[in-house]
Amino acid sequence: MVAGATPLPRPGRLGTREARARALARFAHHELQAVELFAYALLRWPEVPKGLSLDWYAVLLDEQRHAALYLERIEALGFRFEAFAPHSDYLWKHLPAIEASEDGPSAFLAAMGLTLEQANLDFSALYRDAFAEAGDSESAAVCALVHREEIGHVRMAARWLRELRPEPDDRGRYEASVPFPLSAARAKGRRFEAAARRAAGLSDDFIEHVRRARSSQETGRSGSS
Repeated sequence: MVAGATPLPRPGRLGTREARARALARFAHHELQAVELFAYALLRWPEVPKGLSLDWYAVLLDEQRHAALYLERIEALGFRFEAFAPHSDYLWKHLPAIEASEDGPSAFLAAMGLTLEQANLDFSALYRDAFAEAGDSESAAVCALVHREEIGHVRMAARWLRELRPEPDDRGRYEASVPFPLSAARAKGRRFEAAARRAAGLSDDFIEHVRRARSSQETGRSGSS
């Protein structure tokens, strides 16, 4: 894994089998990193409530299945996952910040479920439609399944963060837990799927907070969020 891996093909540039396979390889590797990180969480924090451990394990199984479906599509397009190495370290590189948090399980829920997986509500829907427009209905169907199940993952993270944190609202809990440099600005893609967030049980206030969030690059500020 490396920083600055080959950029993900844009949604409107999936006309070739190679471009579609390259995008699928990026998605498969994100799912693989998620499998590893949920396994890490289970081993790192055995003291969390049993229900949370079971939910983490269930999500891990979903991520394994998603990765396998993406890999099957790559091979169906005539390519192999290995052809698109090196892969991005985007998910793993946030682990030191999670580890540095005083409340690791809450930081993990905010980072994985309410930032990275919340953003995938947007990306999975965007690429579902892009694959369909490119005539690849099979890959579109995989993205549609991932999108539906990602809603459940975000719902799980929000529910357990409410159990673990004393703040009175979703927005306050998230901001108190999310480890820098992750922030609400990272919890979305270029096309904002508000309906999916409502289906995940996020409050209207939190959804609007994420919608309006701007990165330090956009605001011209540096340092903490």
